[in-house]
Amino acid sequence: MLDRLKDPDMTQDQAAFPEAEGAAEPQPNAHPKLAPIAVSCGEPAGIGPELAMKCWAALGDSLPFFWIGDPNHLPNGSKHAIIDDPSEAKDVARSGLPVLAHSFEGPALAGTPRAENAAGVISSIARAVDLVVAGQASAVTTLPIHKKALMDGADFNFPGHTEFLADLANVDRVVMMLACDSLRVVPVTIHIALSKVQDHLTPDLLVDTIRITEAALIRDFGIPAPRLAVAGLNPHAGEGGAMGRDEIDMIDPVLDRLRAEGLDIIGPMSADTMFHAEARTRYDAAIAMYHDQALIPIKTLDFSGGVNITLGLPFIRTSPDHGTAFDIAGTGRADPTSTIAALRMARHLAIQRAQFDRQSYGSD
Repeated sequence: MLDRLKDPDMTQDQAAFPEAEGAAEPQPNAHPKLAPIAVSCGEPAGIGPELAMKCWAALGDSLPFFWIGDPNHLPNGSKHAIIDDPSEAKDVARSGLPVLAHSFEGPALAGTPRAENAAGVISSIARAVDLVVAGQASAVTTLPIHKKALMDGADFNFPGHTEFLADLANVDRVVMMLACDSLRVVPVTIHIALSKVQDHLTPDLLVDTIRITEAALIRDFGIPAPRLAVAGLNPHAGEGGAMGRDEIDMIDPVLDRLRAEGLDIIGPMSADTMFHAEARTRYDAAIAMYHDQALIPIKTLDFSGGVNITLGLPFIRTSPDHGTAFDIAGTGRADPTSTIAALRMARHLAIQRAQFDRQSYGSD
């Protein structure tokens, strides 16, 4: 993936999805003063600090970003420079990782999260959001958090980053997309037990998920007429009701309603036949009914290069598609591939959204 996206301003749609006809290509020089990306530190006991340093080593000042965290949590000997303002990030990045210092109560012990650091992790995310809303950052890229540590240490009441960011942005509904070179996929239900999926899968949720996905493909990915493929819930998409009626009773009527509004949708499809190479040429994004139905194919196709994108927010947010990796924290073995991809994706989406808004609304 990285070889195909060496230029951070290269359109992801043309590199990754050449079949997306009519995809608008962002102009690299259209926003020479695009603000840097704000990177929240994530769980300091995980691989986040090491990822930040490895991303800076790989990107330097070619893709400006700054890390919001405690510089004492970085690996020993890390080349970094404290900044007072995000605008300093590009110049500083020539000599070290730009760090917007953020206070924490305690040190970081690799592999062992500390309860006293939970509030700092949470506030670093909120600070990144404040900066992007204020226009001092062009996007937010979040490094992995450990939800149990945040719950135990700071009564964190959200299933994950996605829901917390929606709350910070005062948005009722957001969508989680996972993307790599060869697939974009969206789960309708996310962090809930499989036994609860059927109860949570409502017509309103499915409609909102599909509409938010289509809008993001147009505004942020530059695809003027997105093609969507929707999976069924049951094996073989219910096989005419023999293996479940969810497709007949709920999914089919929703898709018919959206097609009548002009959306280009195929499905409900049998999930076991919609992710092979030929099938993927027929759509720009897949809509899956539950978490593993979406994440298994993308992690099989590109385990290291997948990017998590939150759709429906008033700002761009990406993250690597992996967790804190406590088992290798502090060993120097963290793979920055997904984080670098997340930064490049954030840059691409920020440019594309700015161009779309300027062309549509005359705004910068």
